[in-house]
Amino acid sequence: MKIRSVTYFDSPGQEIEDEFLERSEKFQEQTRRVYQELGYELQTVRFASPPFSLFLKDLPPDRQIDFAVRLERYLKAQGYDYISIGPALPANPDSYSLIPDLIQATSATFCSGTMTTPGEGVNLAAVRACGMIIPKLATLDPNGFANLYFAALGNVPPGSPFFPAAYHGGGEPAFAVAVEGADLAVEAFRGASSLIEARSRLIEAIEGIGSEITRAARKLEFSAGAAYWGIDCSLAPFPDPGRSIGTALEELGVPRLGQHGSLAAAAFLADSIDRADFPRTGFSGLMLPVLEDASLAERAAQGILTIKDLLLYSAVCGTGLDTVPLPGDSRSEEIAALLLDLAALSLRLDKPLTARLMPIPGKKAGDPTEFNFAYFANSKVLSLESEGLSGLFAGDGFLDIASRSGS
Repeated sequence: MKIRSVTYFDSPGQEIEDEFLERSEKFQEQTRRVYQELGYELQTVRFASPPFSLFLKDLPPDRQIDFAVRLERYLKAQGYDYISIGPALPANPDSYSLIPDLIQATSATFCSGTMTTPGEGVNLAAVRACGMIIPKLATLDPNGFANLYFAALGNVPPGSPFFPAAYHGGGEPAFAVAVEGADLAVEAFRGASSLIEARSRLIEAIEGIGSEITRAARKLEFSAGAAYWGIDCSLAPFPDPGRSIGTALEELGVPRLGQHGSLAAAAFLADSIDRADFPRTGFSGLMLPVLEDASLAERAAQGILTIKDLLLYSAVCGTGLDTVPLPGDSRSEEIAALLLDLAALSLRLDKPLTARLMPIPGKKAGDPTEFNFAYFANSKVLSLESEGLSGLFAGDGFLDIASRSGS
């Protein structure tokens, strides 16, 4: 198990205040020291601001982009690996169209776009705006890699340390921890003599590591002057079979993920995480990123695991659709239809879900991907079964969906 990131949440101010830079530098230095002493590999230290569409809304577009460039330069110099400046919001519709230029102008800055509005439902115009961003980003890199820096958000609150969803809700500085812990599930399920044993082994492992991470976080909370929000225990994978959520689910008895039984396996693993006792924040569910997981990438390449499967599993567990390779000629209208499904699911189930979709220029469904990136396992481009939206769904209103409660 590794620590994927410790994410620092703070408000830099519209002019990037000196006091903020002093706090951020102190946090970064203290974080690396504290977790080095703990003995865990800390892969990245990250920063997340409030939504740029709020605190930069009075600035013209060119100055907002200049702000993102300067913030990245300052924080990279301090030792931060990645920066998130939060989501575009329906209250500021113009903020969505700024995202492709903002990502193009930076090298380590993530953005997102919100598709839901509390109390009103799915914002259809925001869904379409996110659907337009994704094809535009795909053109910025021959492999469509720029979409790694963007996600469409459904019902996602502040506080998750995982990117691109991370953003600060305002108030005092805080931090949260994200883990790369798929191997915990593989080890817990492999060789277990019963489901009870498999579950108890995973819970014990999560609680033990959660306790150690939290002890270190309490020290950091005191030394760095930032509130500890907890751990997002979505067991992120690495593209190696021994560190794969797909491998863990198949250890339960599903021959190949994507076949019937996979939904039950996903529900079992997510429920086991829910039963563990640790300070939690963010998603703390089951993460199924196709290109970041060796087994998922293989099953997708074999045609066994589809986008509809991934969306189905999101209903019982995880974080949504992540690093999903799409045909390069996918139209914004076709992508928006998939995003609408995800946003509706997030509200109906009252859970946060995200979509990080990656159209690959020049590739069609079934073509192999050709990424040269340590955190990706190559797969094949998945089919997007969509013709776009029309009629009432093509309007500018809200899809008012209440969360389901009771039987």
